[in-house]
Amino acid sequence: MPLSFGFPPIASPTARVLVLGTLPGRLSLERSEYYANPQNGFWRIANACTGRDVPDDYALRVASLAESQVALWDVLAAATRSGSLDSAIRDDAIPNNFGAFFHAHTRIKLVCFNGATAAKLYRRHVVPTLTADQNAIELRTLPSTSGAHAAMSLVEKRKRWSVVWSSGG
Repeated sequence: MPLSFGFPPIASPTARVLVLGTLPGRLSLERSEYYANPQNGFWRIANACTGRDVPDDYALRVASLAESQVALWDVLAAATRSGSLDSAIRDDAIPNNFGAFFHAHTRIKLVCFNGATAAKLYRRHVVPTLTADQNAIELRTLPSTSGAHAAMSLVEKRKRWSVVWSSGG
């Protein structure tokens, strides 16, 4: 099984919040879009939290994140995974270069994880590589927006995710 590779970050120079998933799922990889699976609630939550209609056009969705001072990326640059579930990620995970990212995006004050697995992978693979200042950035684990995480309602997820947009712009 070959490695799956993620995407570059979506981040404007004014970004204040970084949202991190683990690694794009199969449908996202096929479409080259973050959160492309319609079962994933990320874009619906963004819509509800900003009070704006998140457009169907991906480029406009990305622009709406920049306007909200929210950056989007994944903890992993690559990993072997069968399917799209985080639980299927193997131990060959390669993290993204967060030292360079935080050096270039000095306004980031909050990192929010899209689910517990993203937080766990960040703490295991990324935290040891960061400077003291970079490790001082506030970290917050939010409920996964994945359709596979159905234990919590979309309404409750929106409440918890509102911190992203209230901390952004």
